[in-house]
Amino acid sequence: MGLSHNNPRKFIFILLIISQILCMINNSKSDEITEQKPANFVFGDSLVDVGNNNYIITLSKANYVPNGIDFGRPTGRYTNGRTIIDILGQQLGLGGYTPPYLAPTTRGSVILRGVNYASGAGGILNKTGYAFGGRLNLDAQLDNFANTKQDMIYSIGEAATKELLSKALFSVSMGSNDFINNYLTPIMSKFEQQVVSPEAFVDAMISKYRLQLTRLYNMGARKIVVVNVGPIGCIPYERDLNPLAGNDCVDFPNQLAQSFNLELKSLVTELGTNLEGSQFVYADSYRIVIDILTNYQTYGFENANSACCYASGRFGGLIPCGPTSKICSDRSKYVFWDPYHPSDATNIIVAKRLIDGDSNDISPINIRQLINP
Repeated sequence: MGLSHNNPRKFIFILLIISQILCMINNSKSDEITEQKPANFVFGDSLVDVGNNNYIITLSKANYVPNGIDFGRPTGRYTNGRTIIDILGQQLGLGGYTPPYLAPTTRGSVILRGVNYASGAGGILNKTGYAFGGRLNLDAQLDNFANTKQDMIYSIGEAATKELLSKALFSVSMGSNDFINNYLTPIMSKFEQQVVSPEAFVDAMISKYRLQLTRLYNMGARKIVVVNVGPIGCIPYERDLNPLAGNDCVDFPNQLAQSFNLELKSLVTELGTNLEGSQFVYADSYRIVIDILTNYQTYGFENANSACCYASGRFGGLIPCGPTSKICSDRSKYVFWDPYHPSDATNIIVAKRLIDGDSNDISPINIRQLINP
């Protein structure tokens, strides 16, 4: 009261100083967000799950030995070491491993650096992976991202959140399970394939995916890498289920993947053209993995068709990797870790080609160009 009556100019001066200090604090927070490396948001299936399935009731889990043997411990990653996303984050300096959404520690300021929503057995279609019980399909993963966005807005405000998301890297790796654990599931496949043609099934996947990727854009994503389906007919699981293929990859699953990928590439181009300000990138993992399998010795591998972690089957593809499984003597010499998933050594090659590859591997630009315009 004394200040306002005796020296109003001094009172106003103090108010101005306080106002400037508050502005400096807010600007500092915004500058910190702006200057840091892009956040890394990940959507997908077991190829990129880093532990979300540890926290749900499901038959699809990898938080037990010998998974993670080269990571230091089992974490829920479906490989002997790192996922492709882990390696991307390390190579690009994106602040270490992106944490799983369901981990209790993925809260507070941690989410500003990115979150991994991927889930083993998850798919584009909601019925995909039903045999495993719990799993987070892409719709559920997008719901979880919506929750993260609200938490970010509460923490740093709407404008700063919009800015952060516009610069962040988003990657979506979906579709394999829609074939392996849906259309091609041994119990259901004969019935499913009689009722629904391959073309109709692929069309249903693409229609659903269009809505999901558009929803991701509408929630603020702008730099979006969409990874296609790899050569699923070459995994040890499909090889052992189809012994008539001999030593070759199984044709029908690969034909499904190629049909989907052709439609997916058109979809990515369509979205990139129609959604203002977006940068959609098509990552051709099918081509990269086929190249590795064809020229495996050139890449330093000794085995391109069998699982390193194996229990049953000519290719070790009939039983998931677990505590009773045997493991190969040198994991770095195997393209596949288990019946379904690549080894750390393979993930390194794929990641590097997505980061710095030419337009044959990833188009229209690679990931390094995407995050460093």
